[in-house]
Amino acid sequence: MRLFVGLGNPGSQYAGNRHNIGFMALDRIAADHGFAPWRAKFQGQITERRLGRDKVLLLKPETFMNLSGQSVRAAVDFYKLEPGDVTVFHDELDLAPGKCRVKSGGGHAGHNGLRSIHGHLGPDYQRVRLGIGHPGRKELVSGYVLHDFAKADQDWLDDLLRGLSDGAPALADGDAARFQNAVALRTAPPRSSGGSAAGAETPAKPAPAAKPAAETAPPEAARSPLQRLVDRFK
Repeated sequence: MRLFVGLGNPGSQYAGNRHNIGFMALDRIAADHGFAPWRAKFQGQITERRLGRDKVLLLKPETFMNLSGQSVRAAVDFYKLEPGDVTVFHDELDLAPGKCRVKSGGGHAGHNGLRSIHGHLGPDYQRVRLGIGHPGRKELVSGYVLHDFAKADQDWLDDLLRGLSDGAPALADGDAARFQNAVALRTAPPRSSGGSAAGAETPAKPAPAAKPAAETAPPEAARSPLQRLVDRFK
């Protein structure tokens, strides 16, 4: 069994926050792949079904972000899972908006949800880092992550969530590379070879044909006596 955890804060007032992109990711996966209705368990909301070759449990902790580890640990203990069976979807300030990276192990980089999970499981779980960009200054971070995505973000956000859902079966099978390829096909699709895409070479226009040189009279020294006689009567 695989446990996919989405990080966020419970309540409608937080639903559209950048900090809740982990919840959004699991909601899209559940809707697209026909998971059962969400139900309350492990201090959170869960649903499950087979995805790829294995059963996958989706968990959205409802303990608020900085206590997420309590909910994750309860699920891990109940199903007798190892940290390596857990994948956490979370917002990432250090990635540009719309970027996605898979990482196993390492530190929590100050993320309160990851810090809590570290405290309960240690660092040896997998993370799906979902880029939301950085506001530019450290003192702006709290307000930034607890603010809704802007209207201008909706297109890339929808592409990212669709890509996560497309790649979820590969991620459940442990194929992180195929998962990231699926995401990239949504967020950065290859350009068509046809059309006039920017940067494509266009055929050079043919150079205009050279104009024939204007006719000039032969120099005086080369003219015959008869030609010079005729010129006198012109």
